[in-house]
Amino acid sequence: MKMKLRSLHLVPLLLVLACCGIISPASGAGGSWKFLQNVGVSGMHMQLLHNDRVILFDRTNFGRSNLSFPAGTPCRANPKDLALPQGDCTAHAVEYNVRDNTFRPLVHIVTDTWCSSGYVTPDGTLVQTGGWNDGYRKVRLMPACTGTDDATCDWSERLNDPDVLAADRWYATNQRLPDGTAIIVGGLGQATYEFYPKPTSAFGPGTFALPFLGQTNTLYPFVHLNIDGNLFIFANNRAVLFDYRTGQTVRTYPTLGNGEPRTNPEAGSSVLLPLKPDPTEAEVLVCGGAPVGANADAQRGVFDPALTTCGRIKITDPAAAWAVETMPSPRVMGDMITLPNGEVAILNGARDGVGGWEFAKTPADGPVIYRPGNAPGARFEAQNPAGSPRPRMYHSSALLLRDGRVLVGGSNPHQFYVFDGVQFPTELSVEAFSPDYLDAANDARRPKIAFPSSSSTGQQQARVKYGSSLTLLFGAKDLGPDVSVTMVAPSFTTHTFAQGQRLLFLQTQVDRPHGYLVNGKHKMPLPHGVFQATVQMPARPELAPPGYYMLFVVNGRIPSEGIWVHIS
Repeated sequence: MKMKLRSLHLVPLLLVLACCGIISPASGAGGSWKFLQNVGVSGMHMQLLHNDRVILFDRTNFGRSNLSFPAGTPCRANPKDLALPQGDCTAHAVEYNVRDNTFRPLVHIVTDTWCSSGYVTPDGTLVQTGGWNDGYRKVRLMPACTGTDDATCDWSERLNDPDVLAADRWYATNQRLPDGTAIIVGGLGQATYEFYPKPTSAFGPGTFALPFLGQTNTLYPFVHLNIDGNLFIFANNRAVLFDYRTGQTVRTYPTLGNGEPRTNPEAGSSVLLPLKPDPTEAEVLVCGGAPVGANADAQRGVFDPALTTCGRIKITDPAAAWAVETMPSPRVMGDMITLPNGEVAILNGARDGVGGWEFAKTPADGPVIYRPGNAPGARFEAQNPAGSPRPRMYHSSALLLRDGRVLVGGSNPHQFYVFDGVQFPTELSVEAFSPDYLDAANDARRPKIAFPSSSSTGQQQARVKYGSSLTLLFGAKDLGPDVSVTMVAPSFTTHTFAQGQRLLFLQTQVDRPHGYLVNGKHKMPLPHGVFQATVQMPARPELAPPGYYMLFVVNGRIPSEGIWVHIS
């Protein structure tokens, strides 16, 4: 039976195939940098929501930001604020609109969000947990605004909101679980974990012991959801596989390398490497950090060279062992962001020192791309992007956008906002790094998804069930033999770690559809370069917890712009 495809779905494809491809930024061999906006707030924390807006925020207890409240907005009055207890009329959170390159202040954060954490619920709401001082045990909610409610759409928090968390969570890590709730792990002095929302089962509402953290490091541990539903937890230089449902350590992994510290404040980074269709294996990569003693040295003004090594481990292997690899240059406080094609971008940070106020002096070299599928020794490639990025030191962050760029923000290596008389002024800008797959030379190979399509607001166009199939219609002038579809969870990024980040390669079959266009009473043959992909969604929530993901068609290593899908 021939397919009847309405012309509306094919209009974007026809434009791509008939003309000259997607307009791409001019760049060098290693992509490009582009300044976007000065948003008035330093991006210590960032989260992309499914409305294509980024929630960016700092801390509230250090004085005024450079972004005033809108006229007529009551000032924030918090008598527990250590800097401005009489009132603060500046914003400490921003909603950045990716499509329009605009931003607006968010005004309803009251308690302190310094060094906090977060995750996104299955319905797309950002849940922000913990912080410092009066924010230790707070939970704040930020919905995905629709555009019609911008005047009222803001954080949900009031001065007298009760404490929700059972323990102080400063420097904690969140991970979304297969049931859509979150586990909150660690925090300064907290060798424990808890859940949000509070479970009504035998778990109860309190905290649960995690002695491993007390033996290693409780600050921002690297937490990844394994394909068996257990948690891979890495702290300092060691890791365990942990069953949070029983509170039992399933296994203990070897020490990484020579035992150099990798988590905060020595501040390496980590990713769960891309999962294959119906995976039976999972691997984790940990890169960068600082040598033993670097934190004490930095406190007396001596900045030790950062580590150049990474450790890669197959966490599902009964005889799991670390394989040590070497980056092109040293890096501490760097961010690792998984790209739509399964590669990993490593950017931001420093060549020396550790995380902390004025505890580093040399910005890291430019971005590095890590290609997991290459042979050992051929996985890293230093980039030489066009443009002049700003140094991104302590308190910087990064995340993947739906158009394939990496948004970077933040960098405030000082106790307060400082713009003069220092080596690294507080950075209030956001920039975009366009990897080389967005270079104009790749236009002919860049797929364009025509159906389901992205709406003008960026809202999802597909809702899928576990184990179901999804049909995509896409076009490409020059389609190679290696076509894949990937599914990427947007991360909550802060302090060098993208919490909740994961990418899955999906089982995909690509065909040339047999059909015609229907335009009123007229039929037309499908144009050359139109393809159909039948995609099998993950079978279970241990592989992809319920919620919103970005879906990409990847031609070789050239990805399309993504579309939002919701899986449940």
